[in-house]
Amino acid sequence: MKKITKEVYLQWYEDMLFWRKFEDKLAQVYIQQKVRGFLHLYNGQEAVLAGSLHAMDLTKDRMITAYRNHVQPIGMGVDPKKVMAELYGKVTGTSKGMGGSMHIFSKEHRFHGGHGIVGGQIPLGAGMAFGDKYAGRDNVTLCYMGDGAVRQGAFHEALNLAMLWQLPVVFICENNGYAMGTSVERTSYSTEIWKLGLGYEMPCGPVDGMDPVTVAQEVSKAVDRARSGGGPTFLEMKTYRYRGHSMSDAQHYRTKEEVKEYQKIDPITQVLDIIKENNYASEEDIKAIDKKVKELVLECEKFADESDYPPVQQLYDMVYEQEDFPFVQHK
Repeated sequence: MKKITKEVYLQWYEDMLFWRKFEDKLAQVYIQQKVRGFLHLYNGQEAVLAGSLHAMDLTKDRMITAYRNHVQPIGMGVDPKKVMAELYGKVTGTSKGMGGSMHIFSKEHRFHGGHGIVGGQIPLGAGMAFGDKYAGRDNVTLCYMGDGAVRQGAFHEALNLAMLWQLPVVFICENNGYAMGTSVERTSYSTEIWKLGLGYEMPCGPVDGMDPVTVAQEVSKAVDRARSGGGPTFLEMKTYRYRGHSMSDAQHYRTKEEVKEYQKIDPITQVLDIIKENNYASEEDIKAIDKKVKELVLECEKFADESDYPPVQQLYDMVYEQEDFPFVQHK
């Protein structure tokens, strides 16, 4: 695994703090109705992304996930201003305002989207890995899902074929405890989700998803195995989300005390504690990072606010054109 240095910790702190504040801003503008539709926030799960990115080769590896997908593309290198503009439905967004919250996408940065169909991204992730193996590329695909998605038949079909064909894919379940508002205990006889990989003799295991170091270690092993031809891995990241399933979630299924207990092991706080314990940064340095993050979030908001909505004609220009069907005029 790439060494976790002082610089890595500082970058983790800045990145995770920015992701958190970016989505806090989204929650704020959602209430102002600047962002419409559904909005699923990642607050609390940032260590999964931070650790995974440390294990990846961002020049060639791919990522695909479900609809809790705003900060992942930013981690992969997408301009956060474009991500926020997409959430606003503006023409400067990652998909020119046509994708919205649940469908951020960047071919350039190998982020293959958020997917609104529960579990729909799992066979797609396996398919991308199949394409890489077929073409002789040594890329690895990281395919994320929530704990509710493992109840889908497509999950089992994908794991079976991934093992059969020894595909270079890492399946990662971000188990935040609740599928929408339903706990794992109410939907599954076995609450150890990682054990589902045993039925396919797939390397699998549980991971502390609140600690980016542990995530980086385990994902690195899985990525190395996939890249060397050793086939897929299934990891269960035991994490937690502080906010509801979406902004419309009243969260009657859990107590405020439960949320506060998990906030005691907040991934951002854990990283900041290590920075302070090892004197990796002074109080002034930390304040400078905080200020930088705050200013960047405001830049994103300003960019999205000032961008234009797409013209109506774009609705027709962003679908395929059929030459023998001349009734819809394209540019």
